[in-house]
Amino acid sequence: MYQKIFVPVDDSDSSMMALIEACKLAKAFASTVRLVHVVDLAQFGWGGTEFLDATELQKSIKQAGEQVLQQAVERARSLGVESECQILESWGDKIALVLADDASAWGADLIVMGTHGLGGLMHLLMGSVAEGVLKVADVPVLLVRYAGE
Repeated sequence: MYQKIFVPVDDSDSSMMALIEACKLAKAFASTVRLVHVVDLAQFGWGGTEFLDATELQKSIKQAGEQVLQQAVERARSLGVESECQILESWGDKIALVLADDASAWGADLIVMGTHGLGGLMHLLMGSVAEGVLKVADVPVLLVRYAGE
């Protein structure tokens, strides 16, 4: 049914819950799993960093992203699922579009991702990457909400 499962990860509990669900599906359907983490490098690409080395900051952001991905790969492996992984770079783009574009280019037939379930004013102010992916993805999206967040 689902042969290529795309899983955006960050360091949140909801992301880990989504990874667990994706691994269950991957085992059931013998699917390939792609884990991705988006780093937004635009915030350190220009201006306002006179006292900071933007290149070093960007490198640190990428390294932190690699650590998040490595932890996700290890977690998937502990659940009996091998996965490929990729850091996706954003230069001020909407994260939801970066994710949906990569999922489409990879040929995903399912996106599994966590959601923080923010409501009210926080949702209005921050928006939702998950909601954005729902609006633009051309494949089914399974959202997993961690009740503790």
